[in-house]
Amino acid sequence: ALEALARRGLIYPCRCTRSEIASAQSAPHGDEHEWRYPGTCRPATGGSGTAARRAYDASTDRAWRVIVPDEVSVFEDALHDRVATNVQRNVGDFVVATRRGLPAYQLAVVIDDAAAGVTQVVRGEDLLGSTARQLLLYRLLEAGPIPRYCHLPLVIGEDGRRLAKRRGDTRLSFYRRLGGPAGRIIGLLGWWSMPGKDRDQRSRLCGAGTGVGEAGPG
Repeated sequence: ALEALARRGLIYPCRCTRSEIASAQSAPHGDEHEWRYPGTCRPATGGSGTAARRAYDASTDRAWRVIVPDEVSVFEDALHDRVATNVQRNVGDFVVATRRGLPAYQLAVVIDDAAAGVTQVVRGEDLLGSTARQLLLYRLLEAGPIPRYCHLPLVIGEDGRRLAKRRGDTRLSFYRRLGGPAGRIIGLLGWWSMPGKDRDQRSRLCGAGTGVGEAGPG
């Protein structure tokens, strides 16, 4: 895929470091995990939005970025309805291959999903901002039918930030040390997972067999 994009003049090598990109910022970054790329290494493009064609080389010790058009991308999400994003304004030309010659997440997930014939993607809403980038790669690679997307709300902590491996301890051993009974934890997971709108019924069902009675969040 990288070789095909390079042959069509759609990607280019980039020598910029993280610190150089951060120091070039004139406004807050558009994504939680990255600064907007200012286009330092971007080659001149023609009317078709492509640069001079060149061969992809994984041994150059440079990252490779895709040329992102300055336009709004629109898609329908099962929960968020119509989502409109300008990738160029938010993050700029994003990385598709790292300095170590490895495919970046945005490219790898498109190739994997297309190869597996994925038709529906259900994931956390922290990845909602990645969808427009992946849709761009689907189109550039002509990777096949674009999946339908559903981005679910996240479990957040008291500080309003999402719980994750890097933030917010969610290991069972943590709750065991606090004295949390195993039955209550199992019941709570069941209460969250059961379908239906009757909260009392869900609590009774999830509490059955745990020895802790109702298993609602309280």
